[in-house]
Amino acid sequence: MSDVVLETKDLVKHFPLTQGILFKRQIGAVRAVDGISLQLHRGETLGIVGESGCGKSTLAKLLVGLEKPSSGSILVQGRDLSAASGTELHRARRNIQLVMQDPYTSLNPRMTVADLIGEPFEIHPDVAPKGDRRRRVQELLDLVGLNPDHINRYPHQFSGGQRQRIGIARALALRPEIILCDEPVSALDVSIQAQVINLLEQLQNELGLSYIFIAHDLSVVRHIAVRVAVMYLGKVVEIGTEDEIYERPTHPYTQALLSAVPLPDPTLRGMRDQITLEGDVPSPADPPSGCRFRTRCWKAQELCAREEPPLEPRSASAHPSACHFAEIRDVVHASE
Repeated sequence: MSDVVLETKDLVKHFPLTQGILFKRQIGAVRAVDGISLQLHRGETLGIVGESGCGKSTLAKLLVGLEKPSSGSILVQGRDLSAASGTELHRARRNIQLVMQDPYTSLNPRMTVADLIGEPFEIHPDVAPKGDRRRRVQELLDLVGLNPDHINRYPHQFSGGQRQRIGIARALALRPEIILCDEPVSALDVSIQAQVINLLEQLQNELGLSYIFIAHDLSVVRHIAVRVAVMYLGKVVEIGTEDEIYERPTHPYTQALLSAVPLPDPTLRGMRDQITLEGDVPSPADPPSGCRFRTRCWKAQELCAREEPPLEPRSASAHPSACHFAEIRDVVHASE
């Protein structure tokens, strides 16, 4: 039996651009996700990083079925979620749940904790009998480190970190195998971020969960992820293990991202090569020909405009990189 619990194949999501009020006509499309193929293995954490607007959140919505892909497939435990509908989609969604970014807006302020965490049982009544739901909610609160006696409180009576724990408890209610975390700690204080990350790791060890962890904070992703995929303008430009991406990056965009990560040792600051990208991020409605990063890349040549580099292993390293001129550059450590 394969240990791949989730797989995307050439996943595409284009949002049409229209013109006119009464008679609308399509004049283009925003290419938010444009041909992504990924695999998530049982018990692992796959980190997805990239700038704002690169398509990370759209990818998250596709994976949980909140958006329909324009083309491609999403296989959850061998079942094609992108082609499912009705009862089949309803049951498939049990196995993949979402922890949202903002714990202040993702919880209905008019609902108690009992209602918020127990709502999945209303949608899937066969998971927990009605008379047993209160006990199940209390067990989930205890599992995420909250007081089970606070079951009748409202979201405004909790801190930000506690609210995010409520969101995690809600995601665990149906006992899914896959949890998709869409920037789950970006709205929290640094000390609270560490607590939530430690909780996620603890739950993974106890319940055998598989995570897709989306974030723009590379330090957080390095702490929790086993493998990391780097996105740029709707495409994955480099993917590899945590060590390969952070210690031996080959794509210029990955190297630029890592060079901007602050060093924890203040005595080493200023001793590392800083890569400053020129120009603005191109519009996803009109991406550059060939390599999408070429308009900001210091290595760009005529070949980059003519041919799109495939995501494949390069001679510089064993892990896949979408660059014609991929080479290892040490941007993580201080230069000699």
